[in-house]
Amino acid sequence: MCSTLAMRWSGQQVLDTGVGDAPALPGMRGLLRTVRTPEFAGTVFHEVEARSALNRVPGPSPLPFEWTVNPYRGCSHACVYCLAGPTRVLLPDGRTTPISRLRVGDVVLGTEPVDGPDGGPRRYVPTTVLAHWSTTKPAHRLRLRGGTEMVASGEHRFLTDRGWRHVTGGWCRSGRRPRLRPGAALLGPGVGGAPGREGAERTGHTAEYRSGYLCGLVDGDGPDGFPSPRLELEALGRAHHFLSGFPVRPAPVAALSEPGRVPPPGRGLAALTDLLRHPVEPDEDWCAGFLAGVLDARGDVVDGRLVVRHPDDAVLGRVAGALHRLGFRFAVARGERGVEIGPCGGAGELLRLLRVADPAVARGRGPVGAAVEAVEGSEVESVVDLGVALPMYDITTGTGDFVAEGVVSHNCFARNTHTYLDLDAGADFDSQIVVKVNVAAVLRRELRAPRWGREPVAMGTNTDPYQRAEGRYRLMPGVIDALAGSGTPFSILTKGTVLTRDLPRLASAAADVPVGIGVSVALLDRELQARLEPGTPSPAARLDMVRRIADAGLPCGVMVAPVLPLLTDSPEALDALLARIAAAGASGATVMALHLRRGTREWFTAWLAREHPALVPRYERLYRRGAYVDPAYRRALAERVAPLLRRHGLATGAGTLRNRTPSDGSATEGETAFDPPGEQLSLL
Repeated sequence: MCSTLAMRWSGQQVLDTGVGDAPALPGMRGLLRTVRTPEFAGTVFHEVEARSALNRVPGPSPLPFEWTVNPYRGCSHACVYCLAGPTRVLLPDGRTTPISRLRVGDVVLGTEPVDGPDGGPRRYVPTTVLAHWSTTKPAHRLRLRGGTEMVASGEHRFLTDRGWRHVTGGWCRSGRRPRLRPGAALLGPGVGGAPGREGAERTGHTAEYRSGYLCGLVDGDGPDGFPSPRLELEALGRAHHFLSGFPVRPAPVAALSEPGRVPPPGRGLAALTDLLRHPVEPDEDWCAGFLAGVLDARGDVVDGRLVVRHPDDAVLGRVAGALHRLGFRFAVARGERGVEIGPCGGAGELLRLLRVADPAVARGRGPVGAAVEAVEGSEVESVVDLGVALPMYDITTGTGDFVAEGVVSHNCFARNTHTYLDLDAGADFDSQIVVKVNVAAVLRRELRAPRWGREPVAMGTNTDPYQRAEGRYRLMPGVIDALAGSGTPFSILTKGTVLTRDLPRLASAAADVPVGIGVSVALLDRELQARLEPGTPSPAARLDMVRRIADAGLPCGVMVAPVLPLLTDSPEALDALLARIAAAGASGATVMALHLRRGTREWFTAWLAREHPALVPRYERLYRRGAYVDPAYRRALAERVAPLLRRHGLATGAGTLRNRTPSDGSATEGETAFDPPGEQLSLL
């Protein structure tokens, strides 16, 4: 079994990859160490000393360049799919939504270390969904002692009191992966979450609940009259709805909210207090409604604790009575801001209170800031292989994790379809990034060789040099300096906005050698982009990067690739995209149709059959010759695109540096022969 070295280095866990019967690393020459880092949950970096940096493109080739530099092998834009579609993901307001319904840009609840990146205690924080995918995977059912059940793939990991653990065992490149075992306690707030954001969990509110809610709203609002500016529209709307069910109808709430409007005598909520009196022995429904009303009027979240502050001890007493009636432990404290009361028990009890009380106002009610702990019933009871493959979903978030079904789940960053890389395409490639840590030094040595002819060098033609890992390793500044210092022209094609970090260095290099910069933007539809280009920045973020490159005085071309036949190739869609590209200041654009290489083809065909089954036969005809679309379609696309490029002033193309003519002579206006293989121009 592969042993883990008990050592830490700058917050990184360093793994011994060559002990015992651990699987060998095919072709991994010069391996220095294998590293896991907290800020890249689910990703393993293999740091190697490269023997060479300049890679010659085998000929004859249709590519317009002969030399490339790839600081990385693998790409942290990618993902292993994890959870079944109905799995509920916790939002910062305490509500939940199925993972299948999340979209890029949504905000969910993640975690972060309290004392920096070295691990230790964690707290809940909001985090943005950066990517969202789906596929089909062998399914396993995880059951916790408290009754919670989840369906996940075997590769998925949960946070336990002993660290991250996979659902099932097996091998990864760093050795045997640790798996969940019966009795392991999972960390998270538990499933006492609030209703889903599609609607309240309650099918309806009883008369007792409605009476309690209105009493709580009146008591919570205090002696200053109703409505106060503190009350939000959701609370006012619920009050109006509840009031409509009473036999004596007071003045409309909306009318009372008009500035300067004084309720007439005997009308409004002042009269309603005579109608709705506090019962001597309130039942659970009345107590739940009362707490919801008080929370909507006076509730506040402080460091993950939901508290009610009020100047009237009688109101606080009624809050305490309602909490006790519903089975909540609570604490009363007196501070600088007055007396406050709230439930004990951390994030789990806060979410249970939200579910039971169901306040109308959700914003600011979640456990943001609370400590991440295990709750009762979170121990693993069993993991069962269901023997079937089911649709699975995964997201990438800014924190590298999220809360699903009440427990903390990790993000996944690598898929097993990178067949164009120097690594296996199977499961042992999951989350594996090879980092050529000495690439700049080796490149400087090669560029000093007398035989080097200072031919153009292209980067981003295999894997993105500005993927997320570049934010950690910072290899590109040394590469840029080496190329510029030797008088070698170079070009960069990227989807990663990390490039903006190096704009001053690129501008300086452009004063000495020709520099070409290309940004890949395939479409504007964010939902479609999130499914087809997972893990990459949004179209808006990439167009903003184009603008920043242009503002730095550098020409920036845009690769409109891949264009999806019959989906994103209409004149209207292309015209709108090219207009946005021109407005961002691009110097030119190149439009290219989708390529379906092995690996990409299988994934895209499955997606097409699920989302657009009527198009499957037409795609089979278009790609009957292999990876490249039918030549007739390419010619038709070029004819469609050419006038659009001229109209928007983008007909000069993406500006990629060339040092040879395409061998097939197929370049036409609107479509260059620049056709690098790999991640940059594929869906994956």
